[in-house]
Amino acid sequence: MTRIAIITGSTRPGRRSDVIAHWALQSAANRADADFALVDLAEHDLPHLDEPVAAAMSADYRHEHTRRWAETIASFDGYVFVTPEYNHGTTGVLKNAIDYLYTEWHDKAAGFISYGTHGGVRAVEHLRLVMAEVHVADVRAQVSLSLFTDFTGQNFTPAPHHTRSLEALLDQVIAWSDALAPLRRHS
Repeated sequence: MTRIAIITGSTRPGRRSDVIAHWALQSAANRADADFALVDLAEHDLPHLDEPVAAAMSADYRHEHTRRWAETIASFDGYVFVTPEYNHGTTGVLKNAIDYLYTEWHDKAAGFISYGTHGGVRAVEHLRLVMAEVHVADVRAQVSLSLFTDFTGQNFTPAPHHTRSLEALLDQVIAWSDALAPLRRHS
């Protein structure tokens, strides 16, 4: 069965990525075409990148936290990243988590759920460039949530069209993850 990780892109106090990730996980729970799991970066103790050799050069990870992170990421066939937009880009913690690894990301698919004052779309554009470098095929469908219209105070109240967008995103991530499976088997 295809395994998809829904990855929270923020560890900040008062963050909203965890609430959004749980919404996505709950929406995906009724699907029979893939298994979904939440991967919360707040539960992975990843300091600022501290491996002495770049992951693109060697997967000889020196630190236990890196080996645990590599095992987690390698166990999935695709990813849905939930990211806020900070200063026209993604979060430092998410970029750091991606940078820790290289081959574990290869030949998989990714979709994006973003949020911010402008829907977080610039964070997604940033992530699309990063995904290309780690050999992840990103899908076109995405969910862009507004802090002004999809939240009432701290409560997440997504507009109904976001559920349809999420379904399209999940359809594409699963299809692309399945299509890339032969490449993963031969690597």
